[in-house]
Amino acid sequence: MNMKRTFGALLTILGIIGIIWGAYAFLMGGDGVAVGKFTAAVPFVIGLIFFFSGISLVKTTKDQT
Repeated sequence: MNMKRTFGALLTILGIIGIIWGAYAFLMGGDGVAVGKFTAAVPFVIGLIFFFSGISLVKTTKDQT
């Protein structure tokens, strides 16, 4: 298996987790998680960056024959 595709899949999964965590933290207003309502945007933005870079890496990497 290609290492770039594996890394892209890992980035995509981490991005999904970051997006969910950021959205949950924003909706809860900082209760129950370690971030406040306005700092909940940080894991959300990082999750978006990871998600889109992972998707891009998977899409642009060619299979080795």
